[in-house]
Amino acid sequence: MVRWLGAGLALALAGGAQAASEDSAIELPAEQIEKIVRDYLMREPEIIYQALEELQRRQAEAAAARQRLAIIENREQLINDAGDPVAGNPDGNVTVVEFFDYQCGYCRQVVRSVRELMDEDPQLRVVFKEFPILGEASVVAARAALAAREQDRYLSFHLALMDSGDLSLAGILKLAEQVGLDAERLESDMQAPAIERQLQENHELAQKLGIEGTPAFVVGEELVPGALDKQRLAGLVEEVRSNCATC
Repeated sequence: MVRWLGAGLALALAGGAQAASEDSAIELPAEQIEKIVRDYLMREPEIIYQALEELQRRQAEAAAARQRLAIIENREQLINDAGDPVAGNPDGNVTVVEFFDYQCGYCRQVVRSVRELMDEDPQLRVVFKEFPILGEASVVAARAALAAREQDRYLSFHLALMDSGDLSLAGILKLAEQVGLDAERLESDMQAPAIERQLQENHELAQKLGIEGTPAFVVGEELVPGALDKQRLAGLVEEVRSNCATC
């Protein structure tokens, strides 16, 4: 037997509900309620799609709220981790954080947008989060890029790696020489425990934020996945800047 709430809903769906006082109870057999609901859904099947759309909307809102909270809680690691390379204006008033993989085609697509935006916006700060998720070649390239910081060549080497078709160790070391790096020193620096630790911390942070692919950008309190064009990225930056009283 089902109490007043379930029975009242079923009667309302059937169009035959009658007013009942708060302390009254209407009891109907479960089989009858199921038939009423089934008949209603057969007459109005679009209600199922409406319910699913509403459920998806609520789930998306909840996920976005959780993601925003995770960004706030991990903001210091996102924007001020000493292990992350920084480009643009190191004292800029808006920071863009990019999670990327050197083998990711979409990451390669956004390189130009990020570079042009850095050139055009003197108050933009960009944090590069090495996030190798596409295999061993990605890990080797990320290690090499972080090691290039020791020779003050991160950005030029980062751009070269993004444009390279050969991410084998031999190919990476050859590329390093082409951009003015000491390849022998680079290979040695790649094995530093600090680099392994940085990559692990980046993966853990991505997991906390719910990042499952690359590229992914964090601007302000918003995480935006995908290959953003320069206009979209600039719009996100300006939105943060316009809402920041201290910028």
